[in-house]
Amino acid sequence: MEMAITFHNSSFKSPFINPSSNPKPKFLFPTQLSGLISSPLSSFNSKTTCLKFGSRTFTKPVKCSVSQAAQPAIEKRSQLKRRSDIRNIAIVAHVDHGKTTLVDAMLKQSKVFRDNQFVQERVMDSNDLERERGITILSKNTSITYKDTKINIIDTPGHSDFGGEVERILNMVEGVLLVVDSVEGPMPQTRFVLKKALEFGLAVVVVVNKIDRPSARPDFVINSTFELFIELNASDEQCDFQAIYASGIKGKAGLTADNLAEDLGPLFESIIRCIPGPHIDKDGALQMLATNIEYDEHKGRIAIGRLHAGLLLKGMEVRVCTSEDSCRYARISELFVYEKFSKTPVERVEAGDICAVCGIEDIQIGETIADKAFGKPLPAIKVEEPTVKMAFSINTSPFVGREGKYVTSRNLRDRLYRELERNLAMRVEDGETADTFIVSGRGTLHITILIENMRREGYEFMVGPPKVINKKVADKLLEPYEVIF
Repeated sequence: MEMAITFHNSSFKSPFINPSSNPKPKFLFPTQLSGLISSPLSSFNSKTTCLKFGSRTFTKPVKCSVSQAAQPAIEKRSQLKRRSDIRNIAIVAHVDHGKTTLVDAMLKQSKVFRDNQFVQERVMDSNDLERERGITILSKNTSITYKDTKINIIDTPGHSDFGGEVERILNMVEGVLLVVDSVEGPMPQTRFVLKKALEFGLAVVVVVNKIDRPSARPDFVINSTFELFIELNASDEQCDFQAIYASGIKGKAGLTADNLAEDLGPLFESIIRCIPGPHIDKDGALQMLATNIEYDEHKGRIAIGRLHAGLLLKGMEVRVCTSEDSCRYARISELFVYEKFSKTPVERVEAGDICAVCGIEDIQIGETIADKAFGKPLPAIKVEEPTVKMAFSINTSPFVGREGKYVTSRNLRDRLYRELERNLAMRVEDGETADTFIVSGRGTLHITILIENMRREGYEFMVGPPKVINKKVADKLLEPYEVIF
């Protein structure tokens, strides 16, 4: 099959060229000024790049987007090797733009399931609350194989209240699929996840999903996404992003909106060619950042993350570091990698791959699994602060103990602080009384999901009304520079 990839031409109308739609700002910071002048004007001279996969000939290599903020880090890693047999990607989007449905189609077409196997819809949404509400709450890992290349896929939540999940997993990937609805276009969460991806210097492939809808407007969506890149001070290479048009529910993708292939082949080819492989230091000291935590009744706590450097072996003695001065020792009892839709036990994992580690009972998210002798900790994971808080207290009504079995303040306290081990975006503080606790989250839905999970687990408690967290602002603000034309 012969296909041609057409990259988005940056000659779309810039939102800063028309003074009537966007008035000329009076005050600008220097960083804003450089973003307005350099990105749009220089992007108008970019040309369309075409590839033909059938003949394996192409006129120009695919350029991956890299943010300006990440340039020093990339220069520092220039001496590192890049693995060509692995791609680590995250699928990010606004809520209900079709991320999980698109992952379903990718899994089915990669022969992850048998032909006669029954597979339910939104197979990645394994949590009961996720299936009932129809949204993704927790990020999950899976992998597929395409043309001898392993693609590790991380499905992320789309609601802004669960943005901490997205911020956390961006440490594990080199690129993202930015899924945008063909009718709605970029939404608030689209802006948030794209901003974080650009800050991490990740390659971005824009997927215009639900292109089969009668009211689809792909040109508007592409133009709006391009304007969003410019507003976020993206570089010229980032603004020259690759656009793929897809229908997740039908399992089709194409390089133009009116000419879709019969499968997701164009999407897979774009991932292989535009998302770079991981930079690795194969001979360096072991370094792995624990980005996610799972719990198994038989294996205990399982740390999930990407191996940044070195070689990880089953039964290996390692050092677990929170900082340079806070380290302890442990032994790896079991080691897993993600193969298709399950974890596969292995004896060793090389740098660049995403793996699951057992044997460290007290491992926490953000800690580094390092070499016993020469390992050093990686930078800690940072997420944005909570915005809403609620008061949790024990049930003092006459009907106490009729529905739940955990009713004491000690039970409530243990459960809330145990939630902090996995939920980095949540905060718990002691209240004014011994029976009251203040829980802070990214939004009301973020805390509501915790309340519903605790209710189903048998906890009985009372909650107060949500209150907005007011942040303290410095008394003296920096005065902006005046730009004189």
